[in-house]
Amino acid sequence: MQSNDPLHGITLKVIVEKLVDYYGFDTLGELIPIKCFTVNPSVKSTLTFLRKTDWARQKVEELYVKSIPKFPVN
Repeated sequence: MQSNDPLHGITLKVIVEKLVDYYGFDTLGELIPIKCFTVNPSVKSTLTFLRKTDWARQKVEELYVKSIPKFPVN
């Protein structure tokens, strides 16, 4: 059975990498003003922060879901 959840089976790492590839850290920092996007940003530091910070992870996941139609299809 197919899940209707667009986040089903997608790791946080994949979410962050797709958002960074599409928007870049500068734009992500404007869309979601959190330090892991604006101060020495890296995928690794972002993942560390998001795994500890539920509200920030939720914002990133919401942006990802809204952005899915914009992503190039592989």
